[in-house]
Amino acid sequence: MTIFYVLDILGTIAFAISGANIAIHKKFDPFGVLIIAFATAIGGGTLRDVLIGRHPVGWMQDLNYVYAIVGATIITILLRKKINSFNKSLFIFDTIGLGIFTIIGTEIGIEYNLHPLISIALGTITAVFGGVIRDILCNEIPVIFRKEIYASACILGALTFVLLQYTTLENNIIYIITVMIVIITRLLSVKFKLALPTFYKS
Repeated sequence: MTIFYVLDILGTIAFAISGANIAIHKKFDPFGVLIIAFATAIGGGTLRDVLIGRHPVGWMQDLNYVYAIVGATIITILLRKKINSFNKSLFIFDTIGLGIFTIIGTEIGIEYNLHPLISIALGTITAVFGGVIRDILCNEIPVIFRKEIYASACILGALTFVLLQYTTLENNIIYIITVMIVIITRLLSVKFKLALPTFYKS
């Protein structure tokens, strides 16, 4: 079991909790909560694998991903009151998943010998599109389309990951640095209300 695999499972759990939590807030039934958890956890990775022709897609080859999502969903439902009492829990789990999935997607792009820019795009897609699917299914405007720093944090993290491949740092150190850059960027952007400009007609 590699650190890469462990991070992938942790990212899956984090996004499953994020999806399940927002579905509970929307008062979905248990089946609906599970569907949203699945869509959030594997949506980005599934799109990534389809784009690069990786078949069957990752989670279909390893039931541990399914077990992780189901387990995370059940725990979120059972502990929903405790999780809800922890302010901004949804944001925290979403941010953790964002950081982990960014390096997962970027690393897969590098393994497939794709251009660094394509690898960065794959890392971003892996990280954000599960959340896009979640928000659409929950009738919300996806976070990626709002003013918040979201995809930009992933792009920064993925770029850092690609650049660090040219150093002598161990992969585990690179993973940690990249994940922390994404998480810290997102946290700081929210704390200091940093955002990209929006366009509108006068």
